[in-house]
Amino acid sequence: MDTTTLIFLCVFAGIAGFVDAIVGGGGLIQTPASLILLPQLPVATVIGSLKIPSFSGTFFAAKQYIKQVKINWQRMLFMCSIAFIASFSGSYLLTQMSNRFMKPIILVVLVFVVIYSFTNKGFGLHKKQIISEKKQILYAVLISLILGFYDGFIGPGAGSFLVLAFISVLGFDFLQASAHAKIINLATNLGSILLFFLKGHILWHVAIPMAICNAMGGILGARMAISKGNQFIRIIFLFVVIATLIRFSYDVFWRK
Repeated sequence: MDTTTLIFLCVFAGIAGFVDAIVGGGGLIQTPASLILLPQLPVATVIGSLKIPSFSGTFFAAKQYIKQVKINWQRMLFMCSIAFIASFSGSYLLTQMSNRFMKPIILVVLVFVVIYSFTNKGFGLHKKQIISEKKQILYAVLISLILGFYDGFIGPGAGSFLVLAFISVLGFDFLQASAHAKIINLATNLGSILLFFLKGHILWHVAIPMAICNAMGGILGARMAISKGNQFIRIIFLFVVIATLIRFSYDVFWRK
């Protein structure tokens, strides 16, 4: 791999970190770009290497959010433990089989997400306590289990799905949802990193420079989201969800 390719990878990593810090979906930028720039490498090696910059960007973005958003750490650590195990399991399954059969299902879900988000103008702009504490715990477990597995097995858009779940199921606003999603994403990235490390699918000479750039993007993105507030995050969320929809439409209908 030449220096020019590494520079391009780092640029895309920085942009991905910026977008991902605001509302998730950085993988939609970083993953396709890396697969195009590194066509000679196995897909599992590219994906495994990308988990390092994804983790670094998410880590520094989470630090910014934690300063501003109140977190229930007892519940959060419980959710992270479940998400870690689920992500590890999803990544293991990815090394054994294709994830293509799931993409048509996700495509349908994304269509409903876009319609709902556009038609519900107040979506995510205000916090709503809509369920009991017991149901919050139950739903938190399901969110961690399902989306943790999804992030390890398929990946793109997982951060946005976490934000969506925290808003629609637990009644958070966008800022709260983004903060909680970042922490869960740390756990899912760690689960995948452990699996890909054990399988020897991480190229450290690629992953570390990209991680530095992703972290810089993550810090800038989180600071902007915090300063601009819920309305700004909503706009970026809609943009990322539509981009995710286009990506999966391509995978389902056109990609051979």
